[in-house]
Amino acid sequence: MIYTGVLTKMKTEFKQPVEYYLIFEDDFLNVNQLLGKLVHIKFEKYQCLSCGKNTPIFRQGFCKSCFFEIPSAGDWIMRPELSTAHLDKEDRDLDYEKRVQLQPHVVYLANSSNVKVGVTRKSQIPTRWIDQGAHEAIEIVEVPNRYLAGITEVSLKEYVADKTNWRNMLKNNLKDEDLVEWREKLKMFIPEEAQSYYLEYNKETEIKFPVLSYPEKPKSLNIEKQIEFSGTLCGIKGQYLIFEDDTVFNVRSNEGLVVSISVK
Repeated sequence: MIYTGVLTKMKTEFKQPVEYYLIFEDDFLNVNQLLGKLVHIKFEKYQCLSCGKNTPIFRQGFCKSCFFEIPSAGDWIMRPELSTAHLDKEDRDLDYEKRVQLQPHVVYLANSSNVKVGVTRKSQIPTRWIDQGAHEAIEIVEVPNRYLAGITEVSLKEYVADKTNWRNMLKNNLKDEDLVEWREKLKMFIPEEAQSYYLEYNKETEIKFPVLSYPEKPKSLNIEKQIEFSGTLCGIKGQYLIFEDDTVFNVRSNEGLVVSISVK
């Protein structure tokens, strides 16, 4: 059977291990069921996640025009400290920005390739951690808006990383860390405005991924250039498909590409 549709980040279900799904317009695929099978991926065309046009994707699944216009691609998405809805100030669409920014946000520590600090909406836990390939994570503060989370992250990343080494994450070069101890060490660096939101008693969350074997030297698949690829799927971690020949395919970074997928 051939599944065809525009790529969006895989939906996940928090089980041990995580369950992954590719959702297309008229169908869906439980990716866990493809483990050990030969999977063929073919690039068909582009489909901007906003306007739907067959135009090259610029970033985050959007064509260049949409990326610089739509509210869901504003700078505050990647840099929460730039959020201004709490001040009633518009970036691109104040109603949208209030809906997203003025809701509970969490600053957390996650361990994927190393301990890193990050920000997400409370409603996105543990999805955000799964998407980053973290095998353990813990909340530090829960604040009422995105701005407070953003300035907390900016302060804490002076003392801990804010990026994941994707190669180490995929190779499973991991070291278990005491995230409760890390949280306690970082408490003094939380900005004064967010100190009262510190979470003292939360426990670590552990996450297991459906991986049969890890790549020794992961090499990234560029399906736009290669057009077609076939390989035996041996794992799923973060938003990556891991194949037997050490090829890895980042589904999220290929959002907006229409592909056909067949399985043997």
